Amino acid sequence: MAYPLQLLIIAGPTASGKSARAVEEALKRNGEIISVDSRQVYRGLDIGTEKITAEEMRSVPHHLIDIRDPQEKYSAGDFVADATRLIKEISARGKLPVLVGGTHFYFNALLNGLPAEVDANPALREELEKLPTEELAARVAERDPRRAGELDPQNRRRLIRALEIIDSLGTVPLRGSREVRLPYLVGKSDFPTFQTEWIVIDPPAEKLRARIDARLASALERGLIEEVRRVRETVTDTRLSELGLEYRIIGEFLKGEVSNTECLTPESLLPALSAKLWQYARRQKAWLRKLREENTISAGS
Repeated sequence: MAYPLQLLIIAGPTASGKSARAVEEALKRNGEIISVDSRQVYRGLDIGTEKITAEEMRSVPHHLIDIRDPQEKYSAGDFVADATRLIKEISARGKLPVLVGGTHFYFNALLNGLPAEVDANPALREELEKLPTEELAARVAERDPRRAGELDPQNRRRLIRALEIIDSLGTVPLRGSREVRLPYLVGKSDFPTFQTEWIVIDPPAEKLRARIDARLASALERGLIEEVRRVRETVTDTRLSELGLEYRIIGEFLKGEVSNTECLTPESLLPALSAKLWQYARRQKAWLRKLREENTISAGS
């Protein structure tokens, strides 16, 4: 079978070196990069998301970075539509689309299709909104353990939406495939099939933990606390918590929910940030392990 279009996917946990590897591959293969990162779409979230700089891009075109303000929502459906359009445009230019990131629910939505459309359930949502975040995460884990492993257990909006879908369908559909048909919208399957090549960067745990700590120390030194202060001036505290672990934890310090806020220093924040980010990286590694098992993909370091 002939595959008219090629697609390179570079995936890995946080701090694994995905962005630099993507630039190297794009330079070698005449590619353009599509970011698969749910937070780098937002302007102003630069230090906390380790957003690639213009110098680091080395003149390689990058897409889906800085396309929304933090107050705006950007969904998996938005990503599928944007990424699908970009893949077609980049391919039409005779260049290789290189998808890079660690947001696994974006990868799942793009490669496997969005879950079947499920209408909002106002009564259920009202009930779920009353529950603590920990209870929401526990319910998702009980009813759909695989999906739970791919969600941020602190993201109430996504946990509630997952429970709505589970209530309607019994599960949140997920599956893996190397030969994929990219649906432009839910319910459509007329998008051309791509032959995908994967590069999975999955460093050993000890090495990755050291990279995470070094990255966090650098981010705090470069002004992460001030960045969170600036973002917090433009969004609600609930919205700030949805923008990622760094923004949620520092935001809690800033609004006085954590003791000793008068000692808000990089040294005081590093242990809490490191522990939470490592938990997130472990969930990413678990997803990558499952991905490799399903698709016979080797891992690099």
